[in-house]
Amino acid sequence: QVQLVESGGGLVQAGGSLRLSCAASGRTRSSYAAGWFRQAPGKERGFVAAISLTGSKTYYGDSVKGRFTISRDNAKNTVYLQMNSLKPEDTAVYYCAARIPESIVAVTTDSHTYDYWGQGTQVTVSS
Repeated sequence: QVQLVESGGGLVQAGGSLRLSCAASGRTRSSYAAGWFRQAPGKERGFVAAISLTGSKTYYGDSVKGRFTISRDNAKNTVYLQMNSLKPEDTAVYYCAARIPESIVAVTTDSHTYDYWGQGTQVTVSS
């Protein structure tokens, strides 16, 4: 089992930045690939970014490419999402997720393949 706890959400003005953290604990703390997803009110949960087990490979959703950066520190069992140039349409609950990967470079955008989820953290961007 892997337990995930997100932090770092909050209220920010458009154009601002936030850094989300996802702390993992449990038996497979560093042996997992991770991703960030988000869900706005009345919308389905959508893919934001993913990172491979070693951090050597990353992938981003089109709407955040060039503005968000996913990274990880396996020594701290933590995955980060640096969000810059935030827009009102980035407002959502952000969820961290983890999965046991097929390889050390595997990343996926499919939320159904993730085994573990955090409770979510609210990000609100005002215009």
